[in-house]
Amino acid sequence: MQTATDGPTEAAAALPAVIDPVRVERNERYVRRRFWNTLRANLHRIPFLEQALAAFFCATDPQTPFKAKAILMAALAYFVLPADSIPDWLIAVGFVDDAAVLATAVHAVRSNLKPEHEDRARAALRKEQQMKPAAGDASGMKPAGNS
Repeated sequence: MQTATDGPTEAAAALPAVIDPVRVERNERYVRRRFWNTLRANLHRIPFLEQALAAFFCATDPQTPFKAKAILMAALAYFVLPADSIPDWLIAVGFVDDAAVLATAVHAVRSNLKPEHEDRARAALRKEQQMKPAAGDASGMKPAGNS
């Protein structure tokens, strides 16, 4: 059982020793294609969206080391995956598994998550919450704060 004094070593120990660059690339394409629509569809349902956005900005930052990017992209791919361990359409518990996976990934790469990633996440979330989608068409909107 993990105690409060246990560090990220246990979380890191569960990670694969060799990271497959092809899988990381596939995860990144998948996340970039689905992330913003998933975020917009769940703006008022998920309390951990700011953390998901910060993870996204960290994972897409060219300064982020490959291993950290791989961990975050895998967690974000799980987040945007329409079918996972607990279906997201279950209102009360649908995103519990997504939150746990994302929290574990963020904990494992905490030193790579910079204040500017968190600042961008807060700003983008505020902007997304203020935007109103055009009549039934959220897919054509550009991501806020994504350059």
